[in-house]
Amino acid sequence: MQILEQISEYLQQGDEKKVFELTEQAIRMEISPGEILDNGLISGMNVVGEKFREHEIYLPEVLMAAKAMYAGMNQLKPLLIKAGIRSQGKIVLGTVQGDLHDIGKNLVSIMLQGAGFEVVDLGKGVSPEQFVEAATTQDARIIGMSALLTTTMPMMKNVVDLLKEKNLSGKIKTIIGGAPISAEYARHIGADAYAYDAASAVVKVKELSRT
Repeated sequence: MQILEQISEYLQQGDEKKVFELTEQAIRMEISPGEILDNGLISGMNVVGEKFREHEIYLPEVLMAAKAMYAGMNQLKPLLIKAGIRSQGKIVLGTVQGDLHDIGKNLVSIMLQGAGFEVVDLGKGVSPEQFVEAATTQDARIIGMSALLTTTMPMMKNVVDLLKEKNLSGKIKTIIGGAPISAEYARHIGADAYAYDAASAVVKVKELSRT
C-alpha cells in the first residue's frame, strides 16, 4: 500500500512531521495498526538499521529516524494495545552499576523498538538485583547489559551469576555489549550473546527471542 511505503520512506529520511501526518492519515483510512507498524514504521527502521550496520549512514541520521518513528509510534500505541497486537518480545536494558555511559545503550533501545520489541530501559548504573528483579516482574525473557569501562565489566558476570543462583538461567537470556566487551568475554562469563553494535544487537536479540 502506497501510504505505508511513504511512511517507511519519510522515516528513513528522518522527517518527523511527515511520518506523523501520514500515520494519522493511515489510521483515518482504517488501515490496521499492526499493518502500519510492520509495513510502515518497522519496515523503514529495518532499512535504517541495515544502512547503519553497513556504515552507509551514521548516528545523527539514526537518531533523526528514531524521532520520526516515535512520532508514528505514539499514535499507534493505544490502538495496538486495544487490538491486542503482540510485540516481538520484551527486553530489559541498562548500563551496568558503576557505569554512566548510555549513548550506545540508548541507540540499542531505539533500534530494538524499531524492530518491534518492547524495551524496559532501566537507564544507567543498574545493579544486578535491579536487572533481575525488573526482568522477573516485567516478564521479560532477555536482559541486555552495556558497559564502557573495563572496571564495570565484572558487574555483567554478577547478573549472570544471580540468574543462576535464582534458577532463572535459560528462562531469562543475557546479551552484553560495549566498547571493551568481546564475544570471548561473553563466553567467559556465561552470557548467552554478545553484540558489537546496535544493529547486531537487534539480530542477536531476535535469535535469542526465538530460542
